[in-house]
Amino acid sequence: MKDNQKQILLRLSKSLYDDVARWAEDDFRSVNGQIEYLLTQAVVKRKKSDGKEEK
Repeated sequence: MKDNQKQILLRLSKSLYDDVARWAEDDFRSVNGQIEYLLTQAVVKRKKSDGKEEK
């Protein structure tokens, strides 16, 4: 694990895990990689929308 990464425990329902796992497979990612990708995209989107509200 890289020094700048943190480990967390994440509990998901079986159905959500299965959906994310299928999505990850479609995108050629691990489940962990898919969750990290989705969270990163959500944070970027939120930062962009926060910037628009301030103007």
